[in-house]
Amino acid sequence: RGLTAMDLMGAKERMACEEIVAWILKCKHPSGGFGGTVDHDPHILYTLSAVQILALLDRMDLINADEVAGFVASLQQPDGSFFGDEWGEVDTRFSYCALNCLALLGKLDKIDVPAAVSFVSSCMNHDGGFGCIPGAESHGGQIFCCVGALAIVGALHLIDADLLGWWLCERQVPGGGLNGRPEKLPDVCYSWWILSSLAILDRLDWIDGAQLRAFILRAQDEVDGGIADRPGDEVDVFHTFFGLCGLSLLARTDAGADAATSASSQLGQIDPVYALPAPVLRRLGLPVWGDR
Repeated sequence: RGLTAMDLMGAKERMACEEIVAWILKCKHPSGGFGGTVDHDPHILYTLSAVQILALLDRMDLINADEVAGFVASLQQPDGSFFGDEWGEVDTRFSYCALNCLALLGKLDKIDVPAAVSFVSSCMNHDGGFGCIPGAESHGGQIFCCVGALAIVGALHLIDADLLGWWLCERQVPGGGLNGRPEKLPDVCYSWWILSSLAILDRLDWIDGAQLRAFILRAQDEVDGGIADRPGDEVDVFHTFFGLCGLSLLARTDAGADAATSASSQLGQIDPVYALPAPVLRRLGLPVWGDR
């Protein structure tokens, strides 16, 4: 996340990119997957992260695409769902990771895509949202994963965009921030999870973009930099990344037009589907959502 944040700010060259690449390759497992650090078991979450980082750094040539795709494909279950690793946890996060990873590698043909779509759609709830498994509560993070997954494989027609858009826009609280579920506190991270979903559904104008931008900017540390989960809390890389992504999305829509001259409008363009800068996707020959 930190590397993508630096890329959006036009500062990627300030990172030790060759050292990052070398460390990523040390996390590679013989199975084809990647672990969270050196000598850790492979997991689909970290496998996607490794592929995204190498894509960011234009080092996809270092990936054995067939091996990585084989690892991802080995985790798909008969119902179309995906395990995160060999221990068998199922979650729609893993469906998104699988489809995103394979799309970046050009290897979607290695899995049963219709089955994957069927499982994701089975996690849709009566409110239009999605949970981690069928019948689980709708949650902003899971909704992004499911909407993103369906967008990658051209299956957004399965979503009731107005119903889900209404659920998503109701996540904005009076202070301008977004929460992930009803009756929860706002959190800057949902400036990505919720806003990206609205962007994919073409419903960004259903929230008050200026108020959301103000909430994100109030969560900054104006002395040391960075963005926190909410104003007054400690900053971290996680929320800094998601805050910058939210500002990037707002800068390219009418939802944030009243502040389009602010510094946030100078950020690079983030793609709401792949969570990568738009130039990375264009380099890989993948469609950028705003270009569609």
